[in-house]
Amino acid sequence: MTFDPLRLQRDKLLIPARTAVLIVDAQNSEIAEPYRTAKPEYWAALHGRAIPAMQRLIGGARTAGCEIVYTVIEALTRNGRDRSLDHKLSGILVPKGAWEAGVIAAVAPEADDIVLPKTSSGVFNSTNIAYVLRNLGVENLIVAGFLTDQCVDMAVRDGADQGFYMVCAEDACATHTEERHRASLRLFGGYCRTQTVDEVLRTLQK
Repeated sequence: MTFDPLRLQRDKLLIPARTAVLIVDAQNSEIAEPYRTAKPEYWAALHGRAIPAMQRLIGGARTAGCEIVYTVIEALTRNGRDRSLDHKLSGILVPKGAWEAGVIAAVAPEADDIVLPKTSSGVFNSTNIAYVLRNLGVENLIVAGFLTDQCVDMAVRDGADQGFYMVCAEDACATHTEERHRASLRLFGGYCRTQTVDEVLRTLQK
């Protein structure tokens, strides 16, 4: 193998002024009461691990000076006529302004944080997030949220292709089973640096 002088390393300190945390779909629809019995493994992962880890990530990153950006599944209309074909076929509808579209109170945005509604799995496909991040001067994107093997996966892969340095805060993510969560982390691991929240926060340059 020949040496490539242009090849960069995934291991680096993150400059807070050039770093954002992206919280993916941490919204009320994910903590609706039916999930407690319908998806008990997911419910336990959300409340026992992912949401507390997300709180630590948001608090630590905000203190360091990072932008905190949220995305939620929410149609631009009440009847969802603007949704992607996949969301229409899958029966996914969170109407504009619905309770289900709100960010979970435990990790809620502050008044000046950015919240981007989307109607697809990939936030880079159905919002102007790349434009917004570049306007903010963001180069590094730390991703956390739900579901690990769907919308988080898409954010990591698409962000990498858009030229952002991607980091996944693995313990602040969850999906319907731990097996799916772990498998997804392995599969998209080539597109990002995968670390726990505590490890991520230690890489933020003081």
